[in-house]
Amino acid sequence: MYLVKTPSLLKKLYPGLIWNLNRAGRCIYLTFDDGPIPIVTPFVLKTLKQYNAKATFFCIGDNVRKHPDVFEQVKAEGHSIGNHTFNHLRGWATPTDEYTENFKKCDEQLNSLLFRPPYGRIKKKQIKALKAVKPGLEIVMWDVLSGDFDTKREPQKCLRSVIRHTCNGSIVVFHDSLKAFPRLEYVLPLALEYWSRRGYEFKAL
Repeated sequence: MYLVKTPSLLKKLYPGLIWNLNRAGRCIYLTFDDGPIPIVTPFVLKTLKQYNAKATFFCIGDNVRKHPDVFEQVKAEGHSIGNHTFNHLRGWATPTDEYTENFKKCDEQLNSLLFRPPYGRIKKKQIKALKAVKPGLEIVMWDVLSGDFDTKREPQKCLRSVIRHTCNGSIVVFHDSLKAFPRLEYVLPLALEYWSRRGYEFKAL
């Protein structure tokens, strides 16, 4: 069970996190979780380039270790990088000390002030701990979840819902993962085309 559109109540419960940006500007903030990996991440980069779009990639440290060439390509093409833990840990199920150490292990490779908790699950004491070890850290959530990770979701339905719920200042989550690729490959080019025709820009965080 997941919600495509983040409810306002959840945003109020975690006011110190970033859920969306300025609603006044006609800009969308695309984010990609779980990479970098071959095939999928290069596909994303190629598609973004076609629309002069910049995005933010929340990287798993172990994937950076395995695929440094793909990681360097993301950086070389001018996209932002964020920490997504070293081993994609679920915060609610992980002791805070272990979670913090896993974050730090990933940060050794990325040195980023952006962080997104895997699954969007993080305890308030983990938020406090991470900000203590990384001053200036911004924890980025989202207000639109594409659902591309859902293997039971039809690509067409995924496209319709992400277009319907995205608006000015939205932070949208996609995944550059093999699991998501059958939907991502269909949705991303069509969504970028749709938004571009309506005058949206695509910026990195």
